[in-house]
Amino acid sequence: MSVPESNLLPHTTPAASPLPSSYYTAVIDIGSNSVRLVIYRIEGRSIWPVYNEKVLAGLGKDLFNTGRLNPTGCRDTLIALKRFRAIVDSYTLSEIHVVATAAAREAADGPALTDMIREQTGFTVRVLSGAEEAYFSALGVLCGHDDATGVVGDLGGSSLELIDLQGEDAFKGITLPLGPFALGAPAPLNIERTLQQIREVLEPHKDRFHFKTFHAVGGAWRNLAIIWMQKANYPLQIVQQFELPAREALNICRLIATQSTSSLEKIRGVTKRRMENLSYAALVLQALIETFGFETINFSANGLREGLLYDHLPKDIQTRDPLIEGCAALGCRQGISQDIGPALSKWIHDFYNSLDASYDRPDPRLVRAASKLSDMGAVLHPDHRADLVCDQVLRAPIPGQNHQERVFLACTMFTRYSGDAYTKEPVLISRILGDEGLQRATQLGLALRLGCDLSAKSAVLLENAHLFQNERNLILEAKSGWEDLLLGEQTKKRAKALAGAMKLNLKMGSY
Repeated sequence: MSVPESNLLPHTTPAASPLPSSYYTAVIDIGSNSVRLVIYRIEGRSIWPVYNEKVLAGLGKDLFNTGRLNPTGCRDTLIALKRFRAIVDSYTLSEIHVVATAAAREAADGPALTDMIREQTGFTVRVLSGAEEAYFSALGVLCGHDDATGVVGDLGGSSLELIDLQGEDAFKGITLPLGPFALGAPAPLNIERTLQQIREVLEPHKDRFHFKTFHAVGGAWRNLAIIWMQKANYPLQIVQQFELPAREALNICRLIATQSTSSLEKIRGVTKRRMENLSYAALVLQALIETFGFETINFSANGLREGLLYDHLPKDIQTRDPLIEGCAALGCRQGISQDIGPALSKWIHDFYNSLDASYDRPDPRLVRAASKLSDMGAVLHPDHRADLVCDQVLRAPIPGQNHQERVFLACTMFTRYSGDAYTKEPVLISRILGDEGLQRATQLGLALRLGCDLSAKSAVLLENAHLFQNERNLILEAKSGWEDLLLGEQTKKRAKALAGAMKLNLKMGSY
């Protein structure tokens, strides 16, 4: 039996669950190069991909020569969508979004394909305009990077969508014929001629898109980021909010554009079909940087699909911090305590507010995020909690954080469960976090460790203790009548560790 595509009530978790209201939804994206199905679990503000499948059908491969869709691409698209129909019918989904972009929009036989899709699979395809495609891509970037500024560019097989995130033309996107297929892929690349072609298309928009930051969306550009990471031995292979100075991006673009397909195929993690378009994608990014003067390239793992889902969230949920919401969802799902996070956050904020000016405090937002994660190792093997939690926090698809913040939180959680500073991957510290960042993460981890053990992860008990600095002393006090909280040998050990990390003397008492 087919799943209706609208007007379904979302599946919610039982009232006793610590998780926010959750449901599953799906997006099918019929692009010029690929056809993709992603099934997501939505938990409040958090959008988690749980299943992802794509077929590189090449629907728009012949579009700019014939004005029509590639016949083999049409066949492969229909085959993929029949399989996707079977997959989504096996899930309880709140909604199924089926969208098509440039190839179906521009081809003379695009309407015939969407009719065929409806007849053979039951999917009703929404063909997006170029402006709509740009808008949803921008929302996708903001979904994962809520304070993003600058320009979003989404490179598909046939087109490039550009949209600025602020200014008088904010969120009024344009579409340009600069996808690899529009430029001649998969034919051999003529670098100078193609660069000139791209520049001529971009030049009329030079004044509008002159911003410092460019947010790169699309599989081809994500692969450029992966290639740079591999060549530079970068220690964190995560694309989301990976930043490159424009000069570094130009170097990798020029390198890729001059490589043969056989040379590119030797690069791990990039498929042969993707390699056919990669040199063209590199030239487009090069021309964008040179024409608009971007200073920083920020790569996004989010795009059109996440933007569609973000657009359907209630407005009050859209405005929530994606990092805090993501940490809360992950921490609740894998922990036991439902209330220790907010209590710990307040307790540690009060402690940091008592410190004198000689101490470098972490970002309050990161304190909140770490507090939300403080119990996530509860059901893991005690001998391996520190490593397992650290690795998960380092690589979990939690949005709203750059790479430095990601490493900071991972190091914090390692210390929270081990009591030691993180030293297992020194390159993470030397290239991303820095020694001062590690020191702040270690101190925060020790404070979390103390707070969790002192209170037995009970928010009620934590309210009866106070941690602060007084001159060269770290003072841990319990309210009158609650002095027994301080009797634990483990509590004293945790407090001494924090005092030592901050070069303070420990004093304990009551107030």
